Amino acid sequence: MGAETVVIDLGLGRGEPESYERLRRGATPQWFAPVVVAMLLLLSSGASAAPPQPPLRALLRIPMSPADPYLITGAGLLTQAGGQLTSYDLESGALRWRTPQPIPVYRLRTGGGLLLLQPWTTAYQSGGTTAISVTTGALAWRNPRNVVSIGGGVALAAVTGTRSLSGSGRRVQGAIDVLDPVTGSTRWQLRVPSTAVVLSVPGPAGAHLLTVRDDRTANLYDLAGGRLLATRELPTANYGPENPVVAGGVVLLRHPGQSGMEVSAYDPATLRPIWTEPAGGTYEVQPCGPLACLLGQAGVVAVDPSTGDRRWARANWQAVDEQGPDLLAYPDDDISRPVGLVDSATGRVLVDLTGWLPVAGADGSGDLLVTLEAPPGARTMVAVADRDTGRPRPIAQLPAGTGQCEAAPGRLICRSTAGELVVWAYDEAAGAG
Repeated sequence: MGAETVVIDLGLGRGEPESYERLRRGATPQWFAPVVVAMLLLLSSGASAAPPQPPLRALLRIPMSPADPYLITGAGLLTQAGGQLTSYDLESGALRWRTPQPIPVYRLRTGGGLLLLQPWTTAYQSGGTTAISVTTGALAWRNPRNVVSIGGGVALAAVTGTRSLSGSGRRVQGAIDVLDPVTGSTRWQLRVPSTAVVLSVPGPAGAHLLTVRDDRTANLYDLAGGRLLATRELPTANYGPENPVVAGGVVLLRHPGQSGMEVSAYDPATLRPIWTEPAGGTYEVQPCGPLACLLGQAGVVAVDPSTGDRRWARANWQAVDEQGPDLLAYPDDDISRPVGLVDSATGRVLVDLTGWLPVAGADGSGDLLVTLEAPPGARTMVAVADRDTGRPRPIAQLPAGTGQCEAAPGRLICRSTAGELVVWAYDEAAGAG
């Protein structure tokens, strides 16, 4: 688009202004100079203004198959394709580093400032873990076991997983080695007699490590040095990937009681019991912002994790998912499509998302992006879940054949049917295109 011509109407065609007086020869009216200056500034800005950017523009295209993994880390993009690992700057699209990685990995994970790679294996056994610097791509160390991130990514542990009725999840066996992220060496080690569920819990001076053994013994350790802080025998339960769980800084356990299912709460620093409440029909407990949500036959019931008091309930919801400080709520007849973006503290619907699908990640403001599925041959609409209006605000239409998107600040990372991973820069203020 070319530069626009700015026209300023000085009003002389409509008669003289009230303050206009006949001037002496050579005199300059007082209003004339400021108006001329303003007109020149506007003309100059109009002539030099760049054409408006499209609401969606391709910043980076990376040839990748649908099976090639990628990972967004802050302002960076990590990919594995064609026997190489690559890191890109999401702000500029520039290549940061490239390193050979001929062995395919099934996913990309980070922890302790490292990229943790685990190869595909043909049987349920660990192929070891390779740790690579996220900053430079240089090899840091290797470990023959599965290395997982704990304590919100501040610590790493080498474990040996085991299958159980509840799945592979967090159940481990044998030794648990807490590692130094810089060297990969063992800082401290503990052994479980048989198997145990492992999770990190918050503590007054940092994260703690909680193990629940299959004999129902719960042990709480200082994550930094391995000191045993507390031990307690817990009720019989189906310990698995989501039980127990930490919600609102409290350890919650779903377990059978004398008259049906119950939920019990434990202090994260001492494992002291805090409360036990009936929870008949509950099949899962999960964190919901500052609250805990009980999912089950009664729908979704949100309780205060410190007291067990009910805060709100929605019988027609089946599931919720944390989205920043808020929740995505799903109806009882379709767990794949959310009903809306919900205030976690009250259960109030903030944005009606009927017909829209959430995009993983968030934009630069922390807002949720959503897409509206289009019929075959049509283009998919991308929008922001606008809390001010209570409905999605369109940004742009994706090109045909584009999907499986993930959001980052000011960016959409999508796969295309052309065998590419495309990084799109978008401008919310530009509106739908």
